[in-house]
Amino acid sequence: MPQIARLASLFRLLCVGTLALAACVPTPPDTSRLPTQRPNPAEESPAAVSAESQSLIRYYSGIEARLVGNGLLRTDGGGPDTPFRADQLATHFERIALYDEYILQGDRFVARETAARLRRWVQPVRIQAHFGDTVDAAQQAEDRAVLGTFVTRLARLTGHPIQTVSSGGNYHVLYMNADSLAASGPLLRELVPGISDATIREIGTLNRSTFCAVYAFSQTGGSEYVAAVAIIRDEHPDLLRRSCVHEEVAQGLGLPNDSAAARPSIFNDDEEFALLTRMDEQMLRILYDRRLRLGMTPDEARPIVRLIAEELAGGPS
Repeated sequence: MPQIARLASLFRLLCVGTLALAACVPTPPDTSRLPTQRPNPAEESPAAVSAESQSLIRYYSGIEARLVGNGLLRTDGGGPDTPFRADQLATHFERIALYDEYILQGDRFVARETAARLRRWVQPVRIQAHFGDTVDAAQQAEDRAVLGTFVTRLARLTGHPIQTVSSGGNYHVLYMNADSLAASGPLLRELVPGISDATIREIGTLNRSTFCAVYAFSQTGGSEYVAAVAIIRDEHPDLLRRSCVHEEVAQGLGLPNDSAAARPSIFNDDEEFALLTRMDEQMLRILYDRRLRLGMTPDEARPIVRLIAEELAGGPS
């Protein structure tokens, strides 16, 4: 039976043996006067869509419009207004990679930040997209293109073998609406043998404040990720959809926590940035640096992390 641990993010993450899960819960805006930014899916999708899913489409369109209107969900990766030093990079990496935001009590995740060990993939990462039956062909093609481009970027940043595949994946990205997620149990059991009923229930009943999620699985007691499942809600408009892909897929590589102090970063619940930033790129480089070993504690990793951060930032601060 897999063991579960939970991570933090604008959205979410999980592990088999040890599970990590992450998500953000923004303050719900008043969307009563905001227009729906996406056509009624019942008129364009190959399958009927429930009233619940249509309500979520309106809700997330309103969320995106309000955030963008407030200058959030930036796509520039950080600019002159977001400088950071080597010591800040090292501190933020430690908090995001070497701490968990949630612990598992029984079959429930409870918010409690705790020190963790360094986790990442050792085997090649094969990322496979799966689509619910309401996602039409044009949207699937766009999603595959966005995912493929991002995966190529992740492989370059980490130096780790990461690629998209059409079958035989070990990292599964599910593009599904609420209706498809509610019926996803058989697929999840096929993709992650031994996944718990509690985890399947959580995925199938995600609260609307959980924009998306990622579940990264390791063997019990281990620090090596061997499987992952990311959930991207089909109800999202384009920018939130891309933001979910960036945060969840990157987080599932081994950055399980969020930090309110990290800037510029998508691993921060303030929603300032929608897409991977300059700092996030550096954190991924640190995570897969061979000088760091699987299972390192924060104390063990700290001097090495600071050395690597100084190299990446051009010298000590």
